Amino acid sequence: MLTLTEKIAVITGAGAGIGKGTAELYAELGATTLIVDRDEARANEAGAALQRRGLRAHGFVADVTDPAQVTKIFDEIERRFGRLDILVNNVGGELGLQKPFLDTTDDECLKLYDANLRHAFLVTRAAIPLMRGGSTGGSIITISTIEAFRGIPISTVYSAFKSAITGFTRSLALELAQEGIRVNAIAPETTDSAPAERSLRVMPEHLDRIRDWIPLGRFGRPRDIAGAAAFLASDFASWITGTTIHVDGGALAAGGWVRTPNGHWTHRPLVTGSGYRHH
Repeated sequence: MLTLTEKIAVITGAGAGIGKGTAELYAELGATTLIVDRDEARANEAGAALQRRGLRAHGFVADVTDPAQVTKIFDEIERRFGRLDILVNNVGGELGLQKPFLDTTDDECLKLYDANLRHAFLVTRAAIPLMRGGSTGGSIITISTIEAFRGIPISTVYSAFKSAITGFTRSLALELAQEGIRVNAIAPETTDSAPAERSLRVMPEHLDRIRDWIPLGRFGRPRDIAGAAAFLASDFASWITGTTIHVDGGALAAGGWVRTPNGHWTHRPLVTGSGYRHH
C-alpha cells in the first residue's frame, strides 16, 4: 500500500491548484503536510481544512521567490519539526506574459525567472540540509510542464526556464544520490484547476473537441499530478531519480497529431484562432 506515514512534506504554492491537490493527497496518505503559499488566507484555509478532517497539516505564509522569506520559513520548519523528508517545488506560471520574445522586456524575463526557476533554487537549497542524515533519505520533486519538452510559441522565456528544470533535476540527482536524496520532476499538460480553469476558457463550440486535443479525452486534474507526486515521494519510487514523469494524457506522444470529428488522425489545423476565449 502506498503510504507517506511519518513523512514530513513541504509543498510550495499549495494554497490552490496542483499544489493544493498534492497537499490533500499527501495528508490523506499520512504525511505531515506543510502548506506554503504567499497568500495568507489560502495558506491558512488549506491547512485548516485538512485539520478539520483530522489530518496533519499546517499552513505557512511565504513568498518563495524572496530569499529572506525562504530562510525564515525553513528556520521555522527546522525548529518545529527538526527534519524534512519531501519537498515539492510547485510554484510557477506564465504570469500572463505570453508575447513574442522580441517584445519581452528584461524585467518580464526576471519575473518569469523568479516564478519558474529561481524559487526552486532557493527552496531546494534551504531544504537539503533538513533532509541530510535522515534514515530514509529524501525526495525532491519539481513541477515542470510538458511545454519543457516541445516548443511553445509566444512563451519562449517561460519555456526556457521550465526546460532548465530538466537539467537541474538530472544534475542535482547525481549530486545527492549518495546521500539517498532522490530528485525528480513532473511535467503536466493543461490542468483544469484554479487559478487556471482551462475548461472555462475554451470557446463553447470547442468544448467537445478536448478529446481530440488530448488523447485520453480531458484536461488534467490536480489529483492526476498529485498521484505522480505521491508515487515519487513514496518508497515505491526508491530507485527512481533524475527523471521527469510526463502527466499529459498522451499529448506529447501525439505530437502535432489530433483526432478529427470522424475519428481519423491529422496534423492539419482544425480550428481557427487558438480555440480559447480571450480576456
